Amino acid sequence: MNNVSHRESFAFSARVLGALFYFAPDSEQAAPLVNALTAGGWTQDWPLAQDVLQHIEESFKVPADEPLMEVWQRLFIGPYALPAPPWGSVWLDRESVLFGDSTLALRQWMRENNIVFEMQQNEPEDQFGALLLLAGWLTENGRDTERDQLLAWHLLPWSTRFLSVFVENAGHPFYTALGKLAQLTLADWQSTLIIPVAEKPLYR
Repeated sequence: MNNVSHRESFAFSARVLGALFYFAPDSEQAAPLVNALTAGGWTQDWPLAQDVLQHIEESFKVPADEPLMEVWQRLFIGPYALPAPPWGSVWLDRESVLFGDSTLALRQWMRENNIVFEMQQNEPEDQFGALLLLAGWLTENGRDTERDQLLAWHLLPWSTRFLSVFVENAGHPFYTALGKLAQLTLADWQSTLIIPVAEKPLYR
């Protein structure tokens, strides 16, 4: 993961997934990506095997009655309980709360490594999309060690479970496909990590 092409492909996929899990689908950050995925033809640029991506590419194109903004509201905002909350501490904290001990541990790690990452929304730093964006930023700035620590200690210990529940409950072809694309991509990242992924108990 340390050569130029791997670094660029990692940063690209982290940025795309991060934006789509963090920003609303009609936002200036996510809207062009939504259009690209639903139009098709993007798989040649994605750092995974084409045959693996073919089914996902088709899924992004499937029409649905529920508008994407309503799906976003249902999956990421509320007001009702979110089927797959996108914050790490909800999965890692015994009480399933926001700003739990795992969030504080992430903040401490960021301070120790002089990482300043301003959240554009009023929520904990351990939001799934925000962590992907941070991983992309670390990669683009040549901070591969910190990126690998972020993945192994603060993202991958809970993201597999989160994405599994997300895919099961998305209830919309676009976000189901997005969840599956994230599953495949993060599994590929994990296969190249030198740092072993921390084993942490999950409470959801």
